[in-house]
Amino acid sequence: MKAWSFSRAITTGVRSLMLHKLRSFLTTLGVLFGTASVIAMLAIGEGASYEAQRQYKELGSQNVILRSVKPPEVPNQGNQRSRVLTYGLTDLDYQRVDETFPAVDRLVPVRQLQQEVRNGARVIDARVLATLPVWQEVTGRMVWEGRFFSATDETSQNAVCVIGTEVARALFPLESPLGKRMKIGGDYYTVIGTLASRVRTGDDPAKAGQDTTGEVLIPFETARKRYGKLQVKRRAGSMDMEEIDLNEIVIRVDAPENVELVADAAREMLARFHQKRDYEIVVPLELIARTEATKRIFSIVLGSIAGISLLVGGIGIMNVMLATVTERTREIGIRRALGAKRRHIVSQFLVETVVLSVGGGLLGVLFGLLGPWIVSTTTDMVTIVTPTAPLLAFLISAGIGVVFGLYPAARAAKMDPVEALRHE
Repeated sequence: MKAWSFSRAITTGVRSLMLHKLRSFLTTLGVLFGTASVIAMLAIGEGASYEAQRQYKELGSQNVILRSVKPPEVPNQGNQRSRVLTYGLTDLDYQRVDETFPAVDRLVPVRQLQQEVRNGARVIDARVLATLPVWQEVTGRMVWEGRFFSATDETSQNAVCVIGTEVARALFPLESPLGKRMKIGGDYYTVIGTLASRVRTGDDPAKAGQDTTGEVLIPFETARKRYGKLQVKRRAGSMDMEEIDLNEIVIRVDAPENVELVADAAREMLARFHQKRDYEIVVPLELIARTEATKRIFSIVLGSIAGISLLVGGIGIMNVMLATVTERTREIGIRRALGAKRRHIVSQFLVETVVLSVGGGLLGVLFGLLGPWIVSTTTDMVTIVTPTAPLLAFLISAGIGVVFGLYPAARAAKMDPVEALRHE
């Protein structure tokens, strides 16, 4: 009997709503857009967090990266037209890390060169990096074609290079670069491999090159022999020279739990032996943890903004139902006169509000799943819809219908039957 009464209440509620199709549809729009915005915003926040964490993990979650940072510019004095600026990480820093730091599994020096890269008439502004063969293992970069340079290339100071896919497309657009010769500065190098592309993060900028479009890697000893430590920058009317031993030192830690230990040791060591702040320390593991915290805040903020839309939709439902109660006062009086109890009136109007909110919630889930897909296909933005997001948004929308439908339903049920029958 109860199941039949509940079924009849639903049927009656749906029929009442269908008498005003346009009004019912417009009422559900607030819940629809609110539900869709909750799902879409959470998907965008989840995608942004995933992308940031992926990029930080590419730096190596067990790595600690030390970088040289150019100190603030000091204006030239008098008629000085050239100067030598010495700053950044030194060979002694590398030696101290190698000999005294605990829990170090791998250690890779990186030197960045200010050299023009060209193939015939084609020229590209690339990051020319001098490093060791173990660089690929430590950074996790994949070789797309060919091979990375070996220990033999390093000890023999061979003129070989590995280039990024961006450089390969720019300098060798119609052919494979493997085995071809290209010019770095004043010297020719043979291309032995290409690297798979990698998106650079905001915390992983090209410090010495700026405005870069790719990478070129050469053996560390080859670079020392051919280019030395002095880098020359020519400007209009002046010439700046920089002397840097190392632009970067990548420390591979033996276990994740020791990353903080090595990072703290690096901070203490650099602060002790560097009088000026000409370095920075990047710890991807810390950046990942920071991103997780930011993601939580971001999700709360976006969810709250979207929740306001649902709240507005709920207020719209209550407003419409209050107007409906007023319009149907005589109907309520007739039902009460025929023996309907207050709970029957409450259930009738409550069913109508729930049908509106659930209908809007279901349509909102559909649009909420479609929105992130459109964003991902039309832009480069990554969106991720977690299973909990549609479920949470739908449950909230259904709850909105119950909460905002209680007052109109209770008001209808409290009407005096005699007064209701007199209503015109």
